[in-house]
Amino acid sequence: MADEATRAAFMEIQASMIELTGKLKQVQNQMRNKEGDRKRAFLTLEELRPLPEETNTYKSIGRTFVLEPKTVLEGEQEQKLKDSEAAVASLQTSKEYLEKQVAEVENNLRELLQQEPGIAQQIMSMSM
Repeated sequence: MADEATRAAFMEIQASMIELTGKLKQVQNQMRNKEGDRKRAFLTLEELRPLPEETNTYKSIGRTFVLEPKTVLEGEQEQKLKDSEAAVASLQTSKEYLEKQVAEVENNLRELLQQEPGIAQQIMSMSM
């Protein structure tokens, strides 16, 4: 009876670990994408700022380039930069939260294995 309860607890911990690591990887990928967006907006702004105001600037829309005033393009890039920074900050807090949850689940698993050393042998025999 206790063996079945231990096995069920292990399966539950394993499922939550798989779920949390998947979410963590997803958040890390989103952070990487937003960092790329932020960097692209920053570099574009760095190239736009030294240009004279009367310079013809074009915005890419699909395969088409549309003439836009420099100030409009700068404003759009600044907004993209702010949005990306806010998204990265939000994702960072999510990442920290998920990392804490993963650590907690790992501790639960360690405790379970220390309480029931026999389950470790059963797990090893199941995986082979």
